[in-house]
Formats: sequence, C-alpha cells, structure tokens
Amino acid sequence: MKVIASTLRKGNVVEKEGKLYVILTAENIHPGKGTPVTQLDMRRITDGVKISERYRTTEQVERAFVEDREHTFLYQDGEGYHFMNPENYEQIAVPQDVIGDAAPYLQEGMAVMLSIYNAVPLTVELPQRVTLEIVETEPVTKGQTASSSYKPAILSNGVKTSVPPHISTGTRVVIMTSDGSYVERAKD
Repeated sequence: MKVIASTLRKGNVVEKEGKLYVILTAENIHPGKGTPVTQLDMRRITDGVKISERYRTTEQVERAFVEDREHTFLYQDGEGYHFMNPENYEQIAVPQDVIGDAAPYLQEGMAVMLSIYNAVPLTVELPQRVTLEIVETEPVTKGQTASSSYKPAILSNGVKTSVPPHISTGTRVVIMTSDGSYVERAKD
C-alpha cells in the first residue's frame, strides 16, 4: 500500500527494494526555501542495519501491512521478552534488539502494542507513562520548594532521571517511557 512520506511515524514498517524497514524516527523538515522533506531513520528487519533516507513530503512510499495487536508482558528470560495475546492466549518471544531502550520500563502484566509481520515481532509500543518508585536521590532541601532546579534520582528500574527538589526516596512518580523524564508525583 502506497502512502505519502509525511504521514509515516515511528514504528511504521516500509518496504524498500524488496526489504522491510521499521522506522525509528520520522521528522518533517520545512526549510525556508525549497521543498519540504521527510527525514526517516530506519532499521532493516532482516539484519538490523540502520539507514537514513530523505523523501519529498508528497512522495509515495510503500508501506507494508503489519498487524498491530495488544499483548500483555509476562516475563524475560534467555530467549527474550515473552508476551501473551489476551484474546487467544498465544505467547510470543520478542528478542532484545526489538525491545531496545524500552526494556527497563516493561512491567509484569503491562499492556503493550506489538507490531507483527508474518509471525515476526517488529516493534513494541509501550504506554506513554509508567509509575515507578524513587530508590535513591539527594535529601529534600528545606525551603527549596518552588525552585525550577532538578536533582538526579534513580528509579526502581535502575534508570536515572531528574526530579524536582521536593521529591524524596520512596516516592512513587509518573515517568514518560519515551525519554525517561519526570511528569508528576503518582496519585495513588
């Protein structure tokens, strides 16, 4: 199916010269002069080779039909990350290179969108936000409440982030899965 290049997003799968590529980043660039272009950073599914392509925003690109289904994360072992389809209870193992930077945010029982092409898992899309606990940070500084400065903290999944000065160890916080940034204190 042909689609306009500017409609492509992260996680879409395109076909180029008979090979499938998953889009890692898609950016529409509008220069002051000249034609707008779409910059795509892609990874070839068969061998993991990364390439960068530029298309005019109106150019047609062949998009592969990929099945997007909700799956539930079960566990991780030597084979990879195991997910279950909640409709038919089929399990699928997804390799580490497909999970990539999202691995620390996976939690048991988490619902994710899994893109599958010919029974091969291509991409995993996590929920936008997760709730995690702060396991290590500097102590709260008295009188430093409305300051815009952030302090370093380590989350329960081992990821480092920056939090406002009033957040202390043991506090549950909401984190963006895309970049690991602090959103707010959890409301539970």
